[in-house]
Amino acid sequence: MRKTLRDAGFGLVLAVQFLTRLPVALVCPWNANTRRWAARSYPLMGMLIGVLAVGVTQLAGTLLPAPLQALLLLSLWVALSGGLHLDGVMDLADALGSNASLARRWEILKDSSIGAFAVIALVFLLAWKAALVWALIDAGASLWWLVAIIGLGRLGAVVLLVEVAAARHEGLAHAWQQSLSRRDLWFAALAPLVWLAWGNMALAVWLMLTLIVFLSLYGLAMRRLFSGINGDMLGAAIEGGELWLLLMTLSWWQFVTV
Repeated sequence: MRKTLRDAGFGLVLAVQFLTRLPVALVCPWNANTRRWAARSYPLMGMLIGVLAVGVTQLAGTLLPAPLQALLLLSLWVALSGGLHLDGVMDLADALGSNASLARRWEILKDSSIGAFAVIALVFLLAWKAALVWALIDAGASLWWLVAIIGLGRLGAVVLLVEVAAARHEGLAHAWQQSLSRRDLWFAALAPLVWLAWGNMALAVWLMLTLIVFLSLYGLAMRRLFSGINGDMLGAAIEGGELWLLLMTLSWWQFVTV
């Protein structure tokens, strides 16, 4: 039991260090057990980012109009994560935009330079996120729903790690996969599901069903286009999943809660 608690604690710290820019100066062991607990903590780290971003935005809410609230929240959202997953979106956009062979797409994924498709994808992703947050504010929705959305986005990455094989036997995605099983999905899903169910069980079911649809289509696309996943694709899945869930939350708010 003591070892399990120690591994869980190290895994939580690893998740903080890997997924956020919060300063945690602790050297943690990197092994199968700590990696497993870190992956289980992914959604919880997303929720932590959400709580901080939404909390600051709510404090400033009375002083700012809706567009600036949305921009502030999105700025904090990106800053707290260090823009970690945006890099995956940009790399994947350049690779897909090339219309090149599989080998060439993999070369582009590994290339650190930024192309036109990367810039276009980044601009539209952030614009759509800001617009959807603004629309939710105007619709009178509570921004605290975003806490679960950001957590579910990272749950999606864990689902892909468990369900979709890494394209290559190298890199972080492959290393994380060696430590995970479907049992870990239940641990990872617990925090965001409790948050959602506490607020609205029907919305929780809606978001989980739509997330499953998104992940199924995304995983199928990555298998067909790249023969599997890697770290960049997981980052892009987190960003895409968050955008999709924002849209699904707005659709729920507009058509179900009226």
